[in-house]
Amino acid sequence: MPFDYWFKPTKAIKTKDGIKAQSQRGAFAKNWWAQRWIAALEQLVDAGRLSRGRSYARQGQVLSIEETRDGITARVQGSQRAPYKIKIQIAPLTDLQWDKVIDVLAEQAIFSAQLLAGEMPQEIEQAFDSAKASLFPSRHHDLKTDCSCPDYSNPCKHIAAAHYILGERFDEDPFLIFRLRGRTQEQVMQELRKRRSSTEEMVEEETEETETITPLEDCISNYWEMGTFLDGFSVSIRPPVIEMPLLKRLGAASFVPDPGIESLLRAAYQTVERKAIQIAFQEQEGENNKSA
Repeated sequence: MPFDYWFKPTKAIKTKDGIKAQSQRGAFAKNWWAQRWIAALEQLVDAGRLSRGRSYARQGQVLSIEETRDGITARVQGSQRAPYKIKIQIAPLTDLQWDKVIDVLAEQAIFSAQLLAGEMPQEIEQAFDSAKASLFPSRHHDLKTDCSCPDYSNPCKHIAAAHYILGERFDEDPFLIFRLRGRTQEQVMQELRKRRSSTEEMVEEETEETETITPLEDCISNYWEMGTFLDGFSVSIRPPVIEMPLLKRLGAASFVPDPGIESLLRAAYQTVERKAIQIAFQEQEGENNKSA
């Protein structure tokens, strides 16, 4: 028989210090990756506890939620005076799985561009599928949860409430899912750069040819005709080896006091650089799709 048949449902103690969900009606989360996290939860928890978990999240019953080395910890105020303690852990991917995922990501420049710009690529799940791995929890053993409440069901409504609030954290930090799976954004990007750099060097070595220069007197007859197309022209898109090289070449500005114009403009230059690389990769990807 259902749990509620034997025990009358308890009422949570109201609190003013909790984290209220930004969504007070309708769907939780805004971005696709956060919605994907919520969808994963809703496959693993029964409808009744999900409904109560949503109510808890919107009422502010989740007192705290923290990222730890082992996953996520949270405190949720229930019907008892002492808040319930929650643990949420996702099974990390193995090094071999991550290597396969990064190999797939490195095959398409658009992935590097979007990740560098702080965005989670829409097609990234396909890359994980190709590597026979999963970014989001898809099976019960992918997700390990625990709550100090007496509810026999796991996940319970308190875990569901913490999970919904965590979904909104994903909106703010899409790479939280990377960390829960065992790698930081920086680690993934570093491996992507290595792979793309070595691939580009190999392509350059294979396509490098000695340039043939035709004397001017030999091409007078067709001087005004259009030359060869640029189909074979290769461009390497990557951040500069030295950060803000132009500003550093100009040196210190006499009209700006310490910390100097370089420090003052650093954030602006980094934003422009990321956006320029993203646009360049998108254009390059579009050209590649046209020619395919």
